[in-house]
Amino acid sequence: MLTTPALLAVASGLALGLGLIVAIGAQNAFVLRQGLRLEHVAAVVAVCALSDLALIFAGVLGAGAALSQVPWLIPVVCFAGAAFLLCYGVLAARRALRPGALLPDATGARTGLAVTVGTCLALTWLNPHVYLDTVVLLGSMASTYGEHRWQFAAGAGLGSVLWFTGLGFGARLLRPVFARPAAWRVLDGVIAVVMLALAVSLAVRGVGGA
Repeated sequence: MLTTPALLAVASGLALGLGLIVAIGAQNAFVLRQGLRLEHVAAVVAVCALSDLALIFAGVLGAGAALSQVPWLIPVVCFAGAAFLLCYGVLAARRALRPGALLPDATGARTGLAVTVGTCLALTWLNPHVYLDTVVLLGSMASTYGEHRWQFAAGAGLGSVLWFTGLGFGARLLRPVFARPAAWRVLDGVIAVVMLALAVSLAVRGVGGA
């Protein structure tokens, strides 16, 4: 049975997971492109979601085990995470002020499944930011929730599954929307607010030492 702290951990993980993953980037552009082309969408969504889940749970296992041996590091992680999220929020706010458009070409010859999956794996696992965001940041943040760290991880994983599924299978419906810079202005504005709120929350945790 989920208690209130557990639900808070799930909600926090979901918010942070979505905040980190919902942005214009190579991986999201690829998923959107495949969705617009109706090409191997299920395979692309599965690769991205499963990769994120593996990275999230690896981060929780590693960071949680390390921090449990050195409890005084938790406030340090909180402050470092707050600084990172603050910077991330500022960058999202800057993108909101100067939005771009993202509309991959929906025409052209179809690509084979093997090539498509290989490209998707490369965009996911060869991206250095994924290790900072998913393994280090999410894993470290999850450890600050103690016994509820797996609920936090589940929330973050749910965010990845929801995002990639919605982006891949809903891309055709979103095509007119994301052709307009204003749509990304709103999206990045929401990301900025979420990141800044989480930064404040982490800083408070750091001051409290837990």
